[in-house]
Amino acid sequence: MSPAESHPSTAGTRRPTLNAVAARAGVGRGTVSRVINGSPKVSARSRAAVERAIAELGYVPNRAARSLATRRTDSVALVVPEAETRLFTEPYFSGIIPGVSAGLADSGLQMLLVLPRDEKEYTRLADYLSAQRVDGVLLMSVRSEDTLPDRLRELAVPTVLAGRRSREEPLRHVRCDNRGGARDAVRHLLARGRATVGTITGPLHMDAARDRLDGYREALREAGADAGEELVAQGDFTEAGGRAAMRELLRRHPALDAVFAASDVMASGAVLELRAAGRRVPEDVAVIGFDDSIVARHIDPPLTSVRQPLQEMGRAMARLLLDEIAGPDSGRHEVVLPTELIVRASA
Repeated sequence: MSPAESHPSTAGTRRPTLNAVAARAGVGRGTVSRVINGSPKVSARSRAAVERAIAELGYVPNRAARSLATRRTDSVALVVPEAETRLFTEPYFSGIIPGVSAGLADSGLQMLLVLPRDEKEYTRLADYLSAQRVDGVLLMSVRSEDTLPDRLRELAVPTVLAGRRSREEPLRHVRCDNRGGARDAVRHLLARGRATVGTITGPLHMDAARDRLDGYREALREAGADAGEELVAQGDFTEAGGRAAMRELLRRHPALDAVFAASDVMASGAVLELRAAGRRVPEDVAVIGFDDSIVARHIDPPLTSVRQPLQEMGRAMARLLLDEIAGPDSGRHEVVLPTELIVRASA
């Protein structure tokens, strides 16, 4: 072994080679390659020797060459087809994204955040991802009409969704118990003596919004309470949408004494609209949201809300994707995380 290989600090600008690592570890070049690429087909003794040699020599794998050999890019795309303003103001996204990052932290994979703003960019993104320029895709804000997940599935690109498009979703996905969380919220309102409970839904082309509406209706049916359509107004997960839906509910049913909103942001809009209409929260109308975000804690009055574990959802998405990258038949297909009703002053 040359002095340069024994003492990398004296080797000038030369980088330690794969052969140098193999010689130092006393194994073949193929064994070193298998260790670097994470193959399980290496004995514990050989793996330890290679890892020790890598540390001693300061060897850094040539990622470009490894990518050519393994057809891996060492990157995954996190796709959020929403406007940037919503990405940075909607607590749902700011909760999940750090969880995804934490879940990928020890994997060696880089996360690329992609924000397609319109149909043209979405189509261009589909072509980019279909060319297998990433090792996997994490997709948020899925809608029932989305075709990108099916295209990725046909091309065998590992893909994990935040939520699902329908109950027959064939792709791996992570979601919270939306139906159960909504049911708990409405049960709470009824137990507090509220007689006329309305709801503000999210966009009904999203499975989470449909599930939360189903949970609302289920709780009312259990109690033999009115679940008429005049008590349902559709929102869009924005504050302005919450205000407009609350205004519509008051127009249809002035005697309303409670409302369950399918997000905290819409609930905050509902509170503002109720205040503008001269209604007190919770004395005249009780309000419950969904997410238990920072919005819930800082609105006046503090908002009772259904907590969904957003960071854990992000970590679970990362774990599912790593499982699928490792092998299409490994790991779980679906992860459903529990919710919890956090009671505050609004209901």
